[in-house]
Amino acid sequence: MAERNPTSGLRALERRVRDEYLEMPGQRLTAAQASRLWDIEHTVGATVLDGLVEGGFLRRIGPYYFRADYGQRGA
Repeated sequence: MAERNPTSGLRALERRVRDEYLEMPGQRLTAAQASRLWDIEHTVGATVLDGLVEGGFLRRIGPYYFRADYGQRGA
């Protein structure tokens, strides 16, 4: 039986989260809401969301995560 690579699982989850935000540009979620939506543990959800903030795809204001380009022209 092959071992699961946790890093590849996080990358897949990150792609899924990114795709969701691309589909719904105005979406804003807390880490708790995101964790429930994607049926993942809160710490995993926060890690993925924070990684997308560090990468410049998302912004965080207070508890909310939303696309970094939300509200900009052409976004």
